[in-house]
Amino acid sequence: MSNVQIMDHPLIKHKISYIRQENVGSRDFRAVVGEIAALMCYEATRDLKLQDVKIKTPICETVGEELSGKKMAVVPILRAGIGMVDGILNMIPAAKVGHIGLYRDPETFEPVEYYCKLPADCDEREVFVVDPMLATGGSSVAAIQMLKDKGVKNIRFMCIIAAPEGVERMTKAHPDVDLYIGALDDHLNEQKYIVPGLGDAGDRIFGTK
Repeated sequence: MSNVQIMDHPLIKHKISYIRQENVGSRDFRAVVGEIAALMCYEATRDLKLQDVKIKTPICETVGEELSGKKMAVVPILRAGIGMVDGILNMIPAAKVGHIGLYRDPETFEPVEYYCKLPADCDEREVFVVDPMLATGGSSVAAIQMLKDKGVKNIRFMCIIAAPEGVERMTKAHPDVDLYIGALDDHLNEQKYIVPGLGDAGDRIFGTK
């Protein structure tokens, strides 16, 4: 069963409240989305395994700790997911980056694939799929299935705002994928936007309407 973690860090809550405001421009919105992604990455990687490593300080030799186990990759769902990548790379600079392109059909609200490019060794990595919004869950479910079809087994999903409908769909479709959510909102409206939400994350990141 999926582990669903709703972030309770005060800084994350503060920054999410800030980007919800309709008068926040694209530059500030984009910057704060990156900051939220970095903070969420910090919380979502608490269970990474460590191993001892011998190091030499200017004073003496000692034993420190370093990450062990699988290497990591970040896979944003285009286009809004791109806004979260730099924040995560600031925390994990060695992570490789893939891209999955999906758009939501305006009639059915279901995802349509148009692009997929992944690191060659993605199946050997711990993969963080990122998208600022988890609304219906259609795009996220499809993106994760695409990864599984390519042999990826270790997947986590990270979003800034989620609707209960999307969380339910994700956990049913992929019970083996842990979810890290900045804020869980109330519901979806008739246009399948999250309420209260923050509008269209892609438009607000890139300044398009």
